[in-house]
Amino acid sequence: MEPTYLCSGVTWDEAGPSLSMHEVSALRADSGGEDEGRCELPLSPGTRLAFEVTAEGKYCLGFHRVHGREDRTWVPCADEAPAERGSQCGRCFAQDDLRYMHDIHRSGIAPAGLKRYLDQPHWLYVATFADGSTKVGTASHLRKRARLVEQGAVVAQFVAYARDGRIVRILEDEVTRTVGLQQAVRSATKAASLCAPLPAVQLEHVNDGFALAARGLLGGGLGIEGFEVVHEEFDPPPSWSAVLGRRGLQPYPLPLGQGRHGVTVREVLGPSALVSIDGADLVFVADLAQLKGRRLRAGDFSTPVPAVQEALF
Repeated sequence: MEPTYLCSGVTWDEAGPSLSMHEVSALRADSGGEDEGRCELPLSPGTRLAFEVTAEGKYCLGFHRVHGREDRTWVPCADEAPAERGSQCGRCFAQDDLRYMHDIHRSGIAPAGLKRYLDQPHWLYVATFADGSTKVGTASHLRKRARLVEQGAVVAQFVAYARDGRIVRILEDEVTRTVGLQQAVRSATKAASLCAPLPAVQLEHVNDGFALAARGLLGGGLGIEGFEVVHEEFDPPPSWSAVLGRRGLQPYPLPLGQGRHGVTVREVLGPSALVSIDGADLVFVADLAQLKGRRLRAGDFSTPVPAVQEALF
């Protein structure tokens, strides 16, 4: 029988996107460490993605110990427990160094390793997705572009360069409070937006407007030191233009978090994949973020052809 894997979602590196998983039998506390049982399934065009979800609900993805700017350790959930808070059980959430990330600029409280991580330059960006949804966010200098690639931003601009991660989060909160930009866009929204993306010119106009407002606020004298306003555009992967240029895309017809599925990957944009189904001419958009925290087992499965008609344009 094929092994069961716990999926931690889509990751991007220089080679492209992958589905990151760990074999469940290798997740016990006495295992050989972070890399034991790890599996990275490349999501390159033509990849066959066939699996069944073996259990109901999501399972805990463990927690991180942060040691410095580029050094952190992932610790699997010792109890292999169901997820209670997002992708974690209560016990792992309480031990996770990263949980202090979003409040340290107010509380000043964080483990020493996380403080070392935050003590590096950070960027503030304004990102727009295919339906015009726009958010403000932050990225460390080391992951400046990767952060936007993983999120699937279609158009984005960097609007500020901050001395450290505390300052950039103060700026982020100010932009949310004054400009009204949210700090998160749901993966389901990103996937749905690819079925009917707005024209590129319109998306650029939306992003320009919010970026201009953010820069105006930041340059208007907030009484905060340690940052500078910048003008720099995000350069997305070349393959994304082909995704955005497609017409007639349909939402994937089944919930990925349950049942059996078998598709062929065409392209990936952020956490969303364009996939084809055996026997169907249409191309579908699947929100692969639905697989995060799920237990999966590979098999010879095929998604049934749905009764849908190609959208008219």
